[in-house]
Amino acid sequence: MVTTSPPTPPTVAARWLRVARALWRALAAAASRLTSGVHGAWRRSLQLRVVTITLVASSLLVGGFAYLIADKITGILLENAESDVRLRLRNGSEYASKQFNLYSQPREAQLQDTIDGTVNYLAGGDPAQLNGVVVAITADNFTEYIKPRTSPAVDVAPLIGPELRAKVAAGERAHQIRTGVLGDRRTKYLAYGSPVPTRFGQLELYYLVPLARQDATAADARATVVATGAALVLLLGLLAALVTRLVVTPVRVAARTAQRLSAGLLDQRMVVNGEDDLALLAASFNQMATNLQRQILRLEEMSRLQRRFTSDVSHELRTPLTTVRMAADLIFAERDEFDPAVARSAELLQTELDRFEELLTDLLEISRFDAGFAMLDAEPTDLVPVVHRVTERLAGLAERVGVTIELDVPDQPVIAEVDPRRVERVLRNLVGNAVEHGEGKPVRITLGMDQSAVAITVRDHGVGLKPGEEKLVFNRFWRADPSRARQTGGTGLGLSISLEDARLHGGWLEAWGAPGQGAQFRLTLPARAGDRLTTSPLRLVPADAALPFGPRDGGLLAIGPGAAGALAVGPAEESGRAEVTS
Repeated sequence: MVTTSPPTPPTVAARWLRVARALWRALAAAASRLTSGVHGAWRRSLQLRVVTITLVASSLLVGGFAYLIADKITGILLENAESDVRLRLRNGSEYASKQFNLYSQPREAQLQDTIDGTVNYLAGGDPAQLNGVVVAITADNFTEYIKPRTSPAVDVAPLIGPELRAKVAAGERAHQIRTGVLGDRRTKYLAYGSPVPTRFGQLELYYLVPLARQDATAADARATVVATGAALVLLLGLLAALVTRLVVTPVRVAARTAQRLSAGLLDQRMVVNGEDDLALLAASFNQMATNLQRQILRLEEMSRLQRRFTSDVSHELRTPLTTVRMAADLIFAERDEFDPAVARSAELLQTELDRFEELLTDLLEISRFDAGFAMLDAEPTDLVPVVHRVTERLAGLAERVGVTIELDVPDQPVIAEVDPRRVERVLRNLVGNAVEHGEGKPVRITLGMDQSAVAITVRDHGVGLKPGEEKLVFNRFWRADPSRARQTGGTGLGLSISLEDARLHGGWLEAWGAPGQGAQFRLTLPARAGDRLTTSPLRLVPADAALPFGPRDGGLLAIGPGAAGALAVGPAEESGRAEVTS
């Protein structure tokens, strides 16, 4: 029998480690959010950048200036103290030398008393100047006869360093600054030492001056300079904020006014105050807005008149066209009884009337798009029969020009919520153009779908499109080669109407082409009406295309409606959509 032991519970260290990791991740996330927020505010606010730069620059300048001033004041105070101590030390050394020259031996009985009196005299000669000063006389060469004396009686050994003692013993005047405790206070002292020559040898005289008053004065000066500098920095920051606000506020107002103008509110204007440069900017901006409004209204009026003219002419031509059509049909039906020349004229009349009627229909459709009256009659539609129906209708034209139409469609139904009449019209225009420009080579129609979109590509291997023609292919009445003889007698409005049909569905109609490699058009529609497209099930650039530069699906230009319905011209990955490469 095999027994298994229960799992070992996690140790306390492991639990603390997990807690520490979770806390670290939370702190890192908070720091990242804070950094992102600060970076965003820094990039968005000109006033914040100007005020911050002013504060930093003024802080560095004022800080350096305050340091120099405080250092200068400290140096002056210390120099004054040193001058005073040197004077006292020189006078004291001369006085002590005169007193000690009375003795020829260090062992004389009255010498120690003379040293005590001299120390007390030097320490108390001028209380106003020497308050807190410690005077000491030592005899390093005669320690067995002469005891060190200080006034007041404190231990000064910690304040007289070995270096200072050695220099004074060698006959030099020297000084140093040391911090020590005398009595019950810890204070910084300036220690000066001088040799005192006598008949029996050399003694050492030391003055120890407390620097507490100088330090307090220097601290007060530094505090005053720092406070003044901080106030000056804050004042400069406030001044920079106010000045920047005076400049930034009109710019922000101009930006908001420009946004309203771009949104179509053409009556927006800036308020003009004063006669300075900002007022001149506001006045110039208002003048520009007025001129733009005038031009836009003029163009809108011209466009409205043009649309109305096109619509009225198209409708007015219906009646005479119907009459001419009835007469032409009658003549065409009796053409066998006419002279051959008259019969041929009847056939040409019938052909041109068909083309004229098609042109009139397209003009009416374009006028509806321009007027915004085009309506989408979407319903669940299987696109496979639509593709087959378009292929069958153009089979005669393809056979006449020697082009083979190849189909690559799924076996299962491809259902999408579309307007079948408009989709069939788009495919008819795309396939008709491909057959027309296919140079007798096969035309391939591919149908694909994914969860959110359906796509149809029409590929030909004809002359293709020259660089820059991708921008023109959807223009009205544009032809790649005006001298080329057409087989179908198109109106030049087919691709323009197809683009409007794709936009009406919320879809894309895009074109790719290269000289000598043919062209490919891609129609992408949302599977559900009203959805927003993000990707296409089929690639725009064909897999067999030899790209002259750059990666596939990104090196050549694609043209089609962008995310907002406007034409997007540029590499495929820059057109606002992600290309599906498999």
